[in-house]
Amino acid sequence: MDIRKQPGFTLIELVLVITILGILAAFAVPRFISISADARLATVNSLAGSLRSAAALAHSVALVQAAGASSSISVDGATVTMVQHYPAGTADGIVAALQDLTGFTSSASAGIVTFQVKGVATPASCQVQYTQASGTGGAPTITVTASTSGCS
Repeated sequence: MDIRKQPGFTLIELVLVITILGILAAFAVPRFISISADARLATVNSLAGSLRSAAALAHSVALVQAAGASSSISVDGATVTMVQHYPAGTADGIVAALQDLTGFTSSASAGIVTFQVKGVATPASCQVQYTQASGTGGAPTITVTASTSGCS
């Protein structure tokens, strides 16, 4: 009888490796889930910053062009409707000033535009609201509603 040692893994070694990989995966998966929620949270905060910048830029252009308080201006080829020298809370206002809403949905109602992250379980807890300027000399209000649990 010729007994030679054959190369390869035994069944016990294979089961041990699969068990260890399973244990490691159980610890690693929650960390990756937390990272994606943090990334969405950062995206929401980034959009809030973009809203502030777009509103400030449009405000500056309106003042330089001596546009009326409630008029339209052109910013980077887009026509932006203004209210009190700031972008209006409409699709023709702040949404036109932003120009790129990749990853977000927007809805406008009564001078308030709500931007929500696409693909989250509860969009209302992962959003930014832009409220147009009201009254002379008033600036728009930008409200961030986001948490790592809401943006997961």
